[in-house]
Amino acid sequence: MRNSRGLSIISPLSDFVRRESFGGVLIIFSAALGVFFANSGLRDFYRSFLDVSFSIQISTFALSMDLSHVVNDGLMTIFFFLVGLEIKRELANGHLASFRQALPAGIAALGGMAIPALLFILIADSQSKSGWGVAVATDIALALSILTLVGNRAKQSLRPFLLGLAVIDDIGAILIIAIVYSSGLSLYWALFAITSLLSVIVLKKFGIENRFIYVLAGLALWLSLYKTGIHPTIGGVILGLLAPASPLIQPQHVDQEELTNLETIDRVKESQKIVKGSISTVEWLEHSIHPWSSYLIVPLFAFTNSGIEISRSSIQGAINSSLFWAIIVGLVIGKPLGIFISAFAIKKFDVGELPAGASLKDILATGMAAGIGFTVAIFISKLAFQDVSQQEQAIFGVLCASIISGILSLTLFNLNFQDKKSSV
Repeated sequence: MRNSRGLSIISPLSDFVRRESFGGVLIIFSAALGVFFANSGLRDFYRSFLDVSFSIQISTFALSMDLSHVVNDGLMTIFFFLVGLEIKRELANGHLASFRQALPAGIAALGGMAIPALLFILIADSQSKSGWGVAVATDIALALSILTLVGNRAKQSLRPFLLGLAVIDDIGAILIIAIVYSSGLSLYWALFAITSLLSVIVLKKFGIENRFIYVLAGLALWLSLYKTGIHPTIGGVILGLLAPASPLIQPQHVDQEELTNLETIDRVKESQKIVKGSISTVEWLEHSIHPWSSYLIVPLFAFTNSGIEISRSSIQGAINSSLFWAIIVGLVIGKPLGIFISAFAIKKFDVGELPAGASLKDILATGMAAGIGFTVAIFISKLAFQDVSQQEQAIFGVLCASIISGILSLTLFNLNFQDKKSSV
């Protein structure tokens, strides 16, 4: 977008939604491509491609990863950095900036995490219960893509509601990854992680703006978390939350005596307008990094992690697996049910404002869109299960649940629109 002077303008929310919506299309295409490669004559090439190893050795220090881990542990840190930025933006001046704004989305998100997790634990066998975190995740990109496909058949107020809900959902997923799916701590590397984090805080405190220094500090934090046993992507979230939410453009300094000059007063007013309308550092970073995340990193993650074998025997194994059904029930039924019950409670007890003009049926349709777990759900599947067969059953369950949730959401939105149209 450009203003009357031909200068580029960043609109944080519309920019975010536009990129996420198109990114959702790329995720679907990449996932389908991964499934195709894993079930075609290119299967061996696909597997060997994922097993390509990368090594770094400096003196006695060595770090080695295959491509799959480079994507999941390395590149996905950038995705989670973006998640941290999204959370910071929403808390600073977005849909979670005030208690009254955040309350409905917060209650709906909590309900949308608690009910799926409970259903998962009730259905899954003892060997699979540890994967309950898979059923609580929402994929913002794909969920927003549903509302984009629906267009004017859904109330515009549902978009920020879903975004706020998904952001809080992300916070929950991040806490689950950090607390539940991190391995034993190494004290030496934990101290190094704390030192790296403190260095970032000190740099920020003294107003240091050199990006290269922050990148080095971020790499040190990532490495120390990786060695500590805490999943390194958490480092991305922490750095995102530490990014300044203050405007990039600052007002010009004016001496008190200069304020008697009309020309100076006009200049100060214009400067203040610029500051008020200026994007923050968080928003600028989002705008800069979002294309890399939405158009490259997340699609690459989908391609490298969705390549599961789909055959008669694997489908039969999934159908007979309680893990598969726990994920299906958790995402397809538990997610919208938890959000719907929460929305009903909000309306019943008047503890917040639901999206303007939206009915409870619209909330239910939005909850179904939130049942598309995909990216984070697959990510947690990889962390929750070490057994390859369990991983594949979980990923197959996530794929099926996401497809079913998307179809149900689109169908219900269309039915709601037709009902409203016929009643007019």
